[in-house]
Amino acid sequence: MFRISCDDHNRSLPDPGGVCPIVDVYPEVRLGERVIDTSSRSLIMGILNRTPDSFYDKGLTWNFDSFLRRAEQLVVDGADLLDVGGVKAGPGDEVTEAMEMDRVIPAIAALVERFDTPISVDTWRASVFAEACRQGAVVGNDISGFADPAYVLTAAEFGASVVATHIRLAPRVPDPEPVYDDLVGDVTNFLLKRADAALSAGLAPNQVILDCGLDLGKTPHMSAVLLAESAHFARLGFPLLLSASNKGVLGEIGAKRPVTDRRPESLAATAWGAMLGCRVQRVHDVAGSRRVCDMVEALLQARDQCSTMFRHSGDRTH
Repeated sequence: MFRISCDDHNRSLPDPGGVCPIVDVYPEVRLGERVIDTSSRSLIMGILNRTPDSFYDKGLTWNFDSFLRRAEQLVVDGADLLDVGGVKAGPGDEVTEAMEMDRVIPAIAALVERFDTPISVDTWRASVFAEACRQGAVVGNDISGFADPAYVLTAAEFGASVVATHIRLAPRVPDPEPVYDDLVGDVTNFLLKRADAALSAGLAPNQVILDCGLDLGKTPHMSAVLLAESAHFARLGFPLLLSASNKGVLGEIGAKRPVTDRRPESLAATAWGAMLGCRVQRVHDVAGSRRVCDMVEALLQARDQCSTMFRHSGDRTH
């Protein structure tokens, strides 16, 4: 168990009682031919695993019929985007390129045929990303931070968007003792360099989504600091994604919780992220996260309306 203090990093935490937690977020996200206004609304990305060994669902959607039923439920629950992954991020059995293709490509084709919801593919392989785009995917979610330079070129070729994720080592490589000179600064510089690579390939800012990569080459304490600093990352000039759902960091803040008992913590992280500018939320609980984000949006709008009324009232008294 640990607690976060402002002494843990070189920026102060946002003041919840301040005038405005954050308003200057990048205002839109492109998903294929759709450009979605995210100036105040968070998009909910529902997680769909085509893996037998995911850290959370342990193969619950490995069966193809189960996968399709889960996808339908996420759409009904209000998912704005479905993220299909065929290889878990952590260490495990080798999954070759051919195996990954077999897992995700038929799945994406089936989703595109059945639903009007945009599809993301969770892969760091440019070849898998390209084939997914041919089947109708519009986002490549790359936890390697574009280790393959062809990744952003593939996105440009198909008009797809990308998620640039911070990671210290390669995906699936254990990193039990990560060290940073300046955690927030190092992650910021990494993400901006990856964003520049995407822009240089021809992508627009609304096609480049940033992700701090909680639990990827970070201790739980480091991930908590990055989550706390969401407002900083939301100000970098690109849409910001939060992928905190049921992760290890949420099982270490306060009382220790197993992965099967982190729903309240996950929803709390979603609310924090929505308040501080995370406009894409990658989650397992789509229904709960949608309700949380809608509530945060309503509260922020109410606060803004009250602030405007008070300002106008003050003008009339002078």
